[in-house]
Amino acid sequence: MNQKNLLEVDWSKIPAPTDDGAAAHLVGIAIPPVSLLATDDNSVTLSALAGRTVVFAYPRTGEPGKISLVDDWDMIPGARGCTPQTCGFRDQHGAFTELKVAVFGLSTQTTGYQREMAGRLHVPFEVLSDAEFRLTDRLRLPTFTVDGMRLLKRLTLVVRDGRIAHVFYPVFPPDQSATEVLHWLESHPILDVGNPDLSG
Repeated sequence: MNQKNLLEVDWSKIPAPTDDGAAAHLVGIAIPPVSLLATDDNSVTLSALAGRTVVFAYPRTGEPGKISLVDDWDMIPGARGCTPQTCGFRDQHGAFTELKVAVFGLSTQTTGYQREMAGRLHVPFEVLSDAEFRLTDRLRLPTFTVDGMRLLKRLTLVVRDGRIAHVFYPVFPPDQSATEVLHWLESHPILDVGNPDLSG
């Protein structure tokens, strides 16, 4: 499957995920002080970042030349769409920068795998590897298992000063995720840095 096919998806033929409540506990909790390796080989501690940060978590991106990740991957609700979602955040990265919002991708794939994807897709932000599930388990992020692989379910976190301010879950269609997050950020400006109740 080439990159064009990974991006061109008829979402009406893909089963949409449902809200199973697995992310209902996340809003308002603090990010644990876990350092994750990024695609630039630096470690990132999300809990230490000031301001607003967007972290979009996804199961795994596809590999060029492979027809599918696993049998019936497209029929797993919420599984398909990691490449279109990543490209959406890539294409709108300038808008996040204007809002002074940092963007990170997150998956349980290894840094080497993520680095190949980031280079191939010309991703302008870093992707974080939680291959050991240190952040996933501490936050109790929703996961699923397929073909012996434990993977993150797709969700997006808006983090403000180390605390989760908003969660997008489930995320569908994934190619509209960046636009949806931008709209939320624009409609929830930081009005008063001293009063967290006034803004997201």
